[in-house]
Amino acid sequence: MAKEFSETEVNKVLFVNLVMMFSTTAMQQLGKLVNPATRQAEIDLESAQTSIDILTMLAAKTKGNLDNEEVRMLKEAISTLQVNYVETAESALKKDGASQAATSARPGEDGGAAPKQEPVEPDAGEAKKRAPKFHMSYGEG
Repeated sequence: MAKEFSETEVNKVLFVNLVMMFSTTAMQQLGKLVNPATRQAEIDLESAQTSIDILTMLAAKTKGNLDNEEVRMLKEAISTLQVNYVETAESALKKDGASQAATSARPGEDGGAAPKQEPVEPDAGEAKKRAPKFHMSYGEG
């Protein structure tokens, strides 16, 4: 005999799945999880920002309609993603600055050998092309 679930129970499960789907997608876009299609860790800060913004909008639109557990889970997901976004964006800026300094030095100019070039991961160049856009809620406005 199969148990019937109430609409409230089904909606709770669907809500958790929705939050987890956007959280996982954002972590993938931040290069924290491997993209299963390409089997590579890829960074797409703009898409990650959009995923985080969608969760932030969901929190605003559902305010007063969630139970305490749902509110806690959503807030934790958003804050974890925001911290990871800032760390990833700062790391991309540092790598960009280091690669610009390495490419501007000429071999033998300073009496040393040519600087070592580190391999660039797929899509890392895309993140380096532009400075990250920090959403005002991520600590920089």
